[in-house]
Amino acid sequence: MTDSDSGFVGSIPEIYDTYLVPLIFEAYANDLAERAAALAPKAVLETAAGSGVLVRALAPRLSADARYIVTDLNQPMLDHAASKQGPDSRITWQQADALDLPFNKASFDAVVCQFGVMFFPDRVAGYAEARHVLKPGGSFIFNVWDKIETNEFADVVTQAAATVFPNDPPHFVARTPHGYYDFDLIHDELILAGFFNISFDTLEETSTAPSPRHPAVAYCQGTPLRNEIESRDASLLDHVTNEATKAIAARFGGGAVTGKIRGHIVTAT
Repeated sequence: MTDSDSGFVGSIPEIYDTYLVPLIFEAYANDLAERAAALAPKAVLETAAGSGVLVRALAPRLSADARYIVTDLNQPMLDHAASKQGPDSRITWQQADALDLPFNKASFDAVVCQFGVMFFPDRVAGYAEARHVLKPGGSFIFNVWDKIETNEFADVVTQAAATVFPNDPPHFVARTPHGYYDFDLIHDELILAGFFNISFDTLEETSTAPSPRHPAVAYCQGTPLRNEIESRDASLLDHVTNEATKAIAARFGGGAVTGKIRGHIVTAT
């Protein structure tokens, strides 16, 4: 991961939530919320909450007396998430680094993270922090994307961006969101952090968009791929988006488009 990989700034949070969340995140948020709620936790911590898609899915499933602390390193994303959530006295919004959590030992029944661990500069340290704040027997539940070839829109957009910058192709999407899918590596890093009883599930879904331009904008302008494009030539952002639109249309058609997506769910105690 590079410094620009966590750069969810400017207009990215709004575009991310408007385009990318319904495209690929909602189904996995509902799945993660069901798994967490099934534990009947009274105290939940979410790390790397992003634009709040998991909060919107999980909060209605928690008991009336539950306590839910929602954190993210990026204040603009956290502000955006809070603005989308209705008043709820159970929820506390707090900027926090998942690698240096400001909470007491054994404070939570569950720690959840929706597609965030791939962004941790030191995943073992982040996992150890989650273990530190969990109560004995508590659960750490998170999800990660599978390799980019199994996530069709992401793969096509990445290839299209590479045609614009053939000598220095932007690889954010392949490198970070889709760069942490090896079960053995994830297992070993969780063991190093002190977890055990580690399980993996794979969930295949489809993502549907009203037009080829929708996923092109989602990835090119609603993720740190935008930062990579603009660092090469800011004037070419729209051009890359247009090339991605054409590539998606060539593969999936010119109307509403549907692509395969695949992610993994990890549970550790």
